[in-house]
Amino acid sequence: MNDRMDAKLVSKLPDADMQAAPAALLRAGRRAREIARQTNTAVVVMRNGELVEERDTPEGPAKTER
Repeated sequence: MNDRMDAKLVSKLPDADMQAAPAALLRAGRRAREIARQTNTAVVVMRNGELVEERDTPEGPAKTER
């Protein structure tokens, strides 16, 4: 995740709880990646309409399509 994604996720709903939802989703994604890195497992994400497994390697994130 990067700062560019932070700017994209803005809730336009008036409910105060929903205003906090985008930030909570970003935190959950970061935490999932952290746990995946610690346990040497992949994180499955949707990229361009396809499921992709991402796994951190010493060379950087590696992506494999499912």
